[in-house]
Amino acid sequence: MRRNLVIITSFSLGMSFLGLIGCDNGRNIQSICKNNPEICADLHKDSWCLAEKTKIIQNRYALKDSEVTTGKQLYIQLTNLEDYSRCIELASGVQHIIHTERTADRARAFRLSNQNLSLLQEQTRERQDPFMSYYQWTRFGDTDALARFLALENTGEITDPFLLAQVATYYSNRNAIKAQQLYLKVFAEIPFDDFDVNWLLGLASTYRQTQQLDKAYMLTKANLLLTQQKYSEQKMIALLGGDKLLAAELDLKAQTLIDSLKNDSYPLSLVKTWLESQPVATKTNSSPLPVHSDEK
Repeated sequence: MRRNLVIITSFSLGMSFLGLIGCDNGRNIQSICKNNPEICADLHKDSWCLAEKTKIIQNRYALKDSEVTTGKQLYIQLTNLEDYSRCIELASGVQHIIHTERTADRARAFRLSNQNLSLLQEQTRERQDPFMSYYQWTRFGDTDALARFLALENTGEITDPFLLAQVATYYSNRNAIKAQQLYLKVFAEIPFDDFDVNWLLGLASTYRQTQQLDKAYMLTKANLLLTQQKYSEQKMIALLGGDKLLAAELDLKAQTLIDSLKNDSYPLSLVKTWLESQPVATKTNSSPLPVHSDEK
């Protein structure tokens, strides 16, 4: 039997992300709203927060005839609502002198988005699947949800790369070896569009704990290249005991890692084999990894 979640408007917020496929990708939100007004009734009408609004509209349209919703779909709908609420809250503070109705419309949308978010959070509090356990832990500090989330990973019931990365982050300062294994699995499975560059630093931290400082250096350098942050080259090389030749070699590996992640060749790459190899002795010290150039 189909079970729809209750919502402030006539649209069910139980509808969440599957992603548009085929010709639906070209369907614009104006056309969706015109033909399915219930999908957009609780959203604001002007062009503020367009990206956040578009995600909600497209996701709702994609699932408007869906019979069931998975934990992942609910998680994405919840996080989309969170993003929209944050954006429309700021936009609702912008006062229109001439078109005052626009200000009122955004304030209405912010109020409804908060109500819809709170309602969907309440209606999903009893769900115990991996995505909703993760959500309940991170949003509400629910320690029972955390224990359930970790237990699900331990029994192999968590396979989604995004969730595995969150487990790896949890263990990064608790069990470096386990965190390494999880991060490396994520790197091999997740598309680059979904890759979080902070995972490079998470994995670097685990290698630093196990005294594999060459790998810690390489992963940190890859993060710096991707984020284009300024950094202290002197402090980076200090991590390698001042070995500039080794640093140059690892700089090339960092670029190779980036390229392999971007073109989905990482699973068959030599850099993957190197990262998974056993530690070897290098001339290193335990200097902390630098981040910003103003630390010089």
